[in-house]
Amino acid sequence: MAYKVLSAIFVITTLLFSCGGEDQVQIPPPVVQVYVTTTTNVPIYKEFIGETQGFKDIDIRARVEGYLEGIHFEEGSEVKKDQLLYTIESQPFQENVAEKQSQLAAANIERVNAESDLSRIKPLAAENAISQIDLDSAQAKYDASIEGVKAAEANLNAANIQLSYTKILSPIDGIIGGTQAKVGDFVGASPNPVILNTVSSLSTILVQFFVTENEYLQAARRIIAETEEYQVGEAKKEPNDLQLILSDGSVYGYKGKFDFIDRNVDPLTGAILIQSSFPNPDQLLRPGLFAKVRAEV
Repeated sequence: MAYKVLSAIFVITTLLFSCGGEDQVQIPPPVVQVYVTTTTNVPIYKEFIGETQGFKDIDIRARVEGYLEGIHFEEGSEVKKDQLLYTIESQPFQENVAEKQSQLAAANIERVNAESDLSRIKPLAAENAISQIDLDSAQAKYDASIEGVKAAEANLNAANIQLSYTKILSPIDGIIGGTQAKVGDFVGASPNPVILNTVSSLSTILVQFFVTENEYLQAARRIIAETEEYQVGEAKKEPNDLQLILSDGSVYGYKGKFDFIDRNVDPLTGAILIQSSFPNPDQLLRPGLFAKVRAEV
């Protein structure tokens, strides 16, 4: 009996769904998103820890010994090329110059006397009034006096150079650091200060870092392969694609470029030095900063 009831229900349900007519609801086809895949090369980047340096970091040295008499700049300020930075006591060097001037004057007097003697002896020798030995002696004395004048002039020039070293000038335009000596200090000879300061040119900042032998070989092979793609005689432009990540985690606003790879691998560390450079128009970067260079490997 139950089997007959279930059969009847199945038949009725089938008739109801099959007789929907035009009002039957059509189920829309599902929406399928289609993606087109392409093959591309994805660069791999690596970060290297480096240290910043000025484009030029020039040590200011005391080239003569003496007491420091004057400091003529503000520490941490910009200085110009040939600007006076330090003065060292000059009295001993002035006295040396005066002594050399006296020696030059004496040499010139000796030369004049020798020339006068030679001029007097030559006519007498022509008339055989004096011996040839006397003539040769006068000539030798005159020649020696000429060399004496040259030696005195060279000594005076050296003394003037030593005197000029008492005024220490800036060799470049840049920013000067804190002084390593104060007025009254004896400078110019160890253990006293010899390097008095440093002037740095900061328009461009250099960053030096090290890579391992394997990293160097991978990069070198890639550069060689890229270079071979260019036709002979066609200049290959070096892109500025290096990024600099500062110690606070920020990315520096200007990209840099490779400058050079050192000539050799350090056998003790198995690493090789690489130098890169970054524009620094705002002088945000200073020498001595630790930063990460991000480069494609």
